[in-house]
Amino acid sequence: MGSTPAHSRIHLSEASVMSGLVNAVVIVAVIGIVIARQLRPRQVGSGRWWLIPGVLIVLAVRDGGLIDAHHPDAAAALFVAELVVGLAMGVVWATTTRMWTKPDGTVWAQGTKATLAVWVLGIAVRVGLYAIAAAEDVHQSSGSVLLAVAVTLLIRTGVLIRRARSLEPSYRTVS
Repeated sequence: MGSTPAHSRIHLSEASVMSGLVNAVVIVAVIGIVIARQLRPRQVGSGRWWLIPGVLIVLAVRDGGLIDAHHPDAAAALFVAELVVGLAMGVVWATTTRMWTKPDGTVWAQGTKATLAVWVLGIAVRVGLYAIAAAEDVHQSSGSVLLAVAVTLLIRTGVLIRRARSLEPSYRTVS
């Protein structure tokens, strides 16, 4: 016997719920890891700073559905707002980060209490965007949050690298 259209819709809906649940777990885990890591001193530009944003971007676009087909204009506006919040968070987050150079010339950064406040405010704004979407019956996929967090991380790193280039070494050279 073949699948009935109703059975196919139920199966598709279950897959969508599982994908959304996986994305929600990824979002919470990434935010927790990122906040914890940024509150500890870390060398700027070291390691694979691009890995987490790259994974988030893949997860965001993997399932599609970033724009609600039933409310494309409202969904697109909310999606753009989500990306703008991510961009703003990245810039403000980077500017609230304390930076210094070590004697070997490496630049280090550490988030501050203000950095943590930026995250709390950014999450509150995102919850507000989701509330607006829910009130207007616009479906917001978890992919938009993943993409916005990726944008936040990429912008933050770019601003930190730019700030790092302008820092003077913390030691004096003798001629």
